[in-house]
Amino acid sequence: MKKYKILLKIIIVCLLFVGCQTKSNKNERNDKIMTQAKFPNKLTQIPQDYYNQSTQPGSLVELKYDTYEAMSYKSHQQILHKRAIVYLPYGYNQEKNYNVVYLMHGGWSNETTYLGTPKSPSEFKNVLDNAILNKQMQPMIVVCPTYNNTSQEDSSDYSLAIQLTNLYHQELINDLIPAVESTYSTYAKSTDEEGIKSSRNHRAFAGFSMGSVATWRTFQYCLDDFRYFLPSSGNLTSNGEAMAKIVKDQVYSWSDFFIFAASGTDDFAYSAFKQQIEAMLNIKDHTFRYANNEQEGNLYYLWQKGGIHNGEYAIEYFYNGFCWLWQ
Repeated sequence: MKKYKILLKIIIVCLLFVGCQTKSNKNERNDKIMTQAKFPNKLTQIPQDYYNQSTQPGSLVELKYDTYEAMSYKSHQQILHKRAIVYLPYGYNQEKNYNVVYLMHGGWSNETTYLGTPKSPSEFKNVLDNAILNKQMQPMIVVCPTYNNTSQEDSSDYSLAIQLTNLYHQELINDLIPAVESTYSTYAKSTDEEGIKSSRNHRAFAGFSMGSVATWRTFQYCLDDFRYFLPSSGNLTSNGEAMAKIVKDQVYSWSDFFIFAASGTDDFAYSAFKQQIEAMLNIKDHTFRYANNEQEGNLYYLWQKGGIHNGEYAIEYFYNGFCWLWQ
């Protein structure tokens, strides 16, 4: 009997040790990857010469992959052949690991809206090139997918787009991320469920307008898989408690994610967007903590005075967020 008691004590001590180690390892992992930089007090304008072609240009590639029709996704009845536009930084090396930003378009748009195509790159592609060249932005992979489903016109239908952004996480986790991160060199050691989760610290999701709604939905459904979220000018809810419940239900603490939000004061989405941010910050248990850095909080927002709801301001918000990520 005495032997069994001793054995039981040993087992309990071992379990406590393992538990402490697990918690310690998680904190250690978070500290190691936490972005050290601080956001400025106001949005930084993109230097005008950044819109010009860089002396060290990255490349755009088309990545084709298969997924399923969104409304009937779980039944796997209808296969869809889709593509994403992928930005690879200058000097991309398959032997190095890269952080990844998934950048979603808004309404009346598609996967080519922000980066263009390999044959016809956009000015925003030049902005990425020049910001990386001048070490204002970390070399990173940027992926532009689409929530368009069976038609390129889907994003032009507001009510349909709302449904599709709510369903997009299925394709994102099961099809897009595995396609991207098995093709290009990221921090994911594998693209199964565990591999994607364990590399969440090196993944961000961003979007403007309906792309911002997609960003909030990604926060809702994929907090296991992403650490950083950059929504702009597109709200999900004015219920701060509902947003806090998302975090609690997935058993995360305030230090496990960071949200950078932005909008313009003359943007028609400004009022509702700001209302959501303020509701989140008013949660009494401080699930969301306002700070311009990741050490002290997990939510920061900036407003552009006079900013309206268009692509020019969207790119400015992305630029500010991307320049901060992983610095």
